[in-house]
Amino acid sequence: MKWFAILAACVAAAVPTLPAQAQVGGQVTRIVVPFAAGGARELLARTFYQELGQQLGQTIIIESRPGAGGAIGTSNVGRADPDGRTLLMAASSHFVTAELGAKPHYDPVKDFTPVANIGTQSYVLMISSAVPARNVAEFIAYAKKRPGELNYGSAGIGSSTHLAMAYFLSTAGLDMLHIPYKSTQEAANDVAGGRAQAVIVPNAGVGAYLQDSRLRIIGVTSRQPSPLLPGVPPIAQAGLPSYVFESWFGLLAPAATPAPVVQRINAAVAKVLEMPVIKERLATQGVAPDAMNVDEFGKLFVQDRQLMARIVKEARLTRD
Repeated sequence: MKWFAILAACVAAAVPTLPAQAQVGGQVTRIVVPFAAGGARELLARTFYQELGQQLGQTIIIESRPGAGGAIGTSNVGRADPDGRTLLMAASSHFVTAELGAKPHYDPVKDFTPVANIGTQSYVLMISSAVPARNVAEFIAYAKKRPGELNYGSAGIGSSTHLAMAYFLSTAGLDMLHIPYKSTQEAANDVAGGRAQAVIVPNAGVGAYLQDSRLRIIGVTSRQPSPLLPGVPPIAQAGLPSYVFESWFGLLAPAATPAPVVQRINAAVAKVLEMPVIKERLATQGVAPDAMNVDEFGKLFVQDRQLMARIVKEARLTRD
């Protein structure tokens, strides 16, 4: 399939963590990905970093800094010089990572400046093929009979994959043990190996598991079916009508980054998102491009913080 071939190429490109550069000359700009190489955010950053570098006339470096559910890389950007040369590849979980874990690592609002939205993405619920369930309703029924006996994995405390699964459990009334990993890939590998029973992964990462008989894909978190997974129903249509979970992806800069610098990067991202080749790459990852000006992205940023706070409350998430 064409989209799978393109996605495979993106995965192959993600193997070397540093340096991944657009050799244009001029200044060097880092896009920090707060999760391990090969994850959804790094794959997404690699779909546009070269073109963004060309628009800015700069060398773009993608730098993976995993750990603490994304808090290590995120706080690194929050402490960077506010000159527009260090950006964070952020997502909706940005607000939650700061609040969960051993201690707050950063202030999700005061330490950052919203720069540019990239788009939105949904997720996929996968279970171990050892679980005798073929769909969402059967999995819920199976798990309800085994409270506290089943495990689920995530990319770390407060990550989007953690939030999506915790929200699913809360909505379905299930009790499962959370096992945080350093990356989505590690979590999915343990589900495939039978050491955990379920995981929710981003659309961007699902291609690697389509042919793995040890895994079973039973639902997508979006309100509508995903074009990447024809025949896989939305969870909302397969047993949990109130469940929908999607995430924005965007670039943040350290607080106090000058407005003209922010505006310049925002305008460059908008031009990149209009490119047919970029639209095609994003489509292969299940990301719907959505360019916004700085004010629009700022409003989304604030609104999403309120939504994430509600999800955390409903899912009863606490510091581990």
